[in-house]
Amino acid sequence: MAIIVTGASGLLGTALVAALRADGRQVVRLVRRRPQQDDEAFWDPAEQVVDLAALRGAEAVVHLAGASIAGRRWSPAYKRELVTSRTQGTRVLVDALRGLSEPPEVLLSASGMDFYGDTGDRVIDETAGKGEGFLSELCLRWEDEARRAAESGIRTVLARTSLVLSRRGGALGRILPIFRMGLGAPLGTGRQYWSWITLDDWVGAALHVLRTRDVEGPVNFSSPAPVTNAEFTTTLGKTLRRGTLPIPVPAFALAAGLGEFAREGLLVSHRLTPAKLVAGGYRFSHTTLDEAFRAVL
Repeated sequence: MAIIVTGASGLLGTALVAALRADGRQVVRLVRRRPQQDDEAFWDPAEQVVDLAALRGAEAVVHLAGASIAGRRWSPAYKRELVTSRTQGTRVLVDALRGLSEPPEVLLSASGMDFYGDTGDRVIDETAGKGEGFLSELCLRWEDEARRAAESGIRTVLARTSLVLSRRGGALGRILPIFRMGLGAPLGTGRQYWSWITLDDWVGAALHVLRTRDVEGPVNFSSPAPVTNAEFTTTLGKTLRRGTLPIPVPAFALAAGLGEFAREGLLVSHRLTPAKLVAGGYRFSHTTLDEAFRAVL
């Protein structure tokens, strides 16, 4: 029985597919071009097309597709793309799953910690409500489309993912060159909390929720030890044996350079706790930031 994966070429998808195959699982990747390999099947959310033959008999579906939040400056057109790439793709996929005579047992659909908005110093678990802002609204609409699978009896897990630590990409991959030159610095006040998870633990958590039948709904994919941005900066500098600048990057400079993404993605506070993962028995490989950086770098 196959596991279907969208967004399989991204950072998370590539790592997850490799782990599933290492575990002896059959994986089918949904791609938006003509399939070129036996493990690929076609879908085109814009045209509302999904290869139903690939979905029939599938054990699980992992949905990770969506335009990059930090891919470019948020023009009105790109904000529409961010929304459409998530809501339309999820809607088309869930419609296809709901139409199957034998749907998969579980859908794991990506979401983000941005659902909660700016949480300040509060510790947030999965029972917290939606926050404010564009990203929070985006996550809500994204999750609402995925929840329609649960209405058809498919166990649905919403992975509210925090900052994923990997040297191969993501936010850490982008800032590593700056820190290696000794030019890392806190952002804004530096007091905002950054929740994080290593790529290995993200994959481990995904495998855990796929096989744990009583886990459903939103799940915080984050380590148990969020840190402030200032702590993150200092710890990364020490791990690389490079100094960091004592003067923070002003919020107005970040906003001028990165626009709305800076205000909603870098300067807000997310102090998450992975309550459902811990309650479900998941054991993190990396629980402190310095240990995580040593493992990743």
